[in-house]
Amino acid sequence: MQVKEITDTIEAFAPLSLQAGYDNAGLVCGSYAGTVQAVLLCTDVTEAVVDEAIQAGCNLIISHHPLIFQGIKNLRPENGVNRCLVKAIQNDLHIYAAHTNIDSVAGGVSGQMADKLGLVRQRILQPEGTLYSFSFYTPAAKAERVRNAVLNAGGGHIGNYSHCSFNAEGKGTFLPLENSRPYCGELHKLHTEQEVKTEITVPEYRLNAAIRAIRETHPYEEPVWNAIKLHTPNPTTGLGVIGELTEAEEPLSFLKRVRDIFKCGVVKHTACVTDRVRTIALCGGAGASLTHRAIREKADVFLSGDFKYHDFFQAENQIILADIGHYESEQYTKEIFYELVTKKIPKFAVQFSKVNTNPTNYL
Repeated sequence: MQVKEITDTIEAFAPLSLQAGYDNAGLVCGSYAGTVQAVLLCTDVTEAVVDEAIQAGCNLIISHHPLIFQGIKNLRPENGVNRCLVKAIQNDLHIYAAHTNIDSVAGGVSGQMADKLGLVRQRILQPEGTLYSFSFYTPAAKAERVRNAVLNAGGGHIGNYSHCSFNAEGKGTFLPLENSRPYCGELHKLHTEQEVKTEITVPEYRLNAAIRAIRETHPYEEPVWNAIKLHTPNPTTGLGVIGELTEAEEPLSFLKRVRDIFKCGVVKHTACVTDRVRTIALCGGAGASLTHRAIREKADVFLSGDFKYHDFFQAENQIILADIGHYESEQYTKEIFYELVTKKIPKFAVQFSKVNTNPTNYL
């Protein structure tokens, strides 16, 4: 099994193009062409995790947080990042990270948090990303084949529906010129073909894949497609998740349940401004910037990590803000990696790191 086969599985779910500009997701050490014996999953790459991988015979480490965030000027073992890199290189380890790209997809980090809490009717809290109306013309006999190729390339997802498309029959005309090799019709004769015009909504990060699907499956020598940018944001990509509890809960009871599920050393929260809570917004990692969005969406509680002192004042008695810790909110990302890899390659050796990489301790 090559590294690329495994990383392609993750990137099919969370493409690297979705990562933030400051991020460094992807393969940070090793080679995509390298052969993998076993995989170790973790939240952070530390020296203890690298040692664990070596001892366990795992030569691919998949982490949520990238080992490298800033430029490396040398490989002198004077800090933890450099020591990890030197040891990884010496032991032929590959190190891969899926960070803000897996934060930004439905079913990603925040979706995993929502699942742990049993939230229903989940949706992206702050949708981001561009949608395109992607249309093309196909001979009627080949329309289904080409349409399915575009749908399988990631088009046609609208909310909780997949394989969405619009199809209209009509007549297309063309005149094959010199040096052309027409699929139908004759050189220098105007040809009329019964065609189907198909329109499919495609997110920007899947647009190239949709075009490749057209080129690989369309019978015409010169297939035509149009991609028109829509004003509607992509509802399946963005930050945070909002959903509902199946039954309303008393606020402190709910926060205690959160504490237990996420194994929090402490939960810092604002005043309980309501007797019952049901609509819950959350964001893995540092999500304080989404507070006003959570208020606009009428959430009763907003869970995230890394709230600063003044961030709590944004609640303004309209919502309960709860800081459950950065590591605590993202610790279950490893389970997403596990599901993706083992679903694609059921019998491959994948294990969770036993190292607690949370740098924060509580008295």
